[in-house]
Amino acid sequence: MAIASMLLTACGGGDGEDSDRAPLRPPPKVAALGPFVGECGHVTDDEVRDIGGLGRISQVYRNAVGCNWQSAGASSPSVTFASYRGSPIDRERAWVSLQGRGPEVIEVGGRRGFQALDPSGRVCDLAVQLDDDFFEWSTFTGNFSEVSGNPCDRMRKLADLTLRRLG
Repeated sequence: MAIASMLLTACGGGDGEDSDRAPLRPPPKVAALGPFVGECGHVTDDEVRDIGGLGRISQVYRNAVGCNWQSAGASSPSVTFASYRGSPIDRERAWVSLQGRGPEVIEVGGRRGFQALDPSGRVCDLAVQLDDDFFEWSTFTGNFSEVSGNPCDRMRKLADLTLRRLG
């Protein structure tokens, strides 16, 4: 009995003394919300169609954090907008890198971000930092698209519209 009592005492009796010795952790950081980017980045369907080079839009999907516009047909062009509140842009940059698209640092409207073009020249991701938030415009030019030029140039134009219309 005496041995069991000593073991229990050595392991702590649950009297709260251990809680006083627990290391103090700083409170978690609360991300400050950046400017409101509006539904679909404050850009209209017609602007996405014209700037994004979609030709004709057959479907538009909208939800609380993003929008997607698609042309008609299999493997057709698409454009996507997404807004990320309190999320690190570096996580997105790392994901884009893992997809084989080497991100390069850019500036749009005085804001830093990155753009990443895949080796085929058909996919571009362009993200812009807004305080602790960021937004991203992405495009897939389609497998049989006749749209020429760098798709990142078109995403930059959409990002610039979003920044000029911040709420």
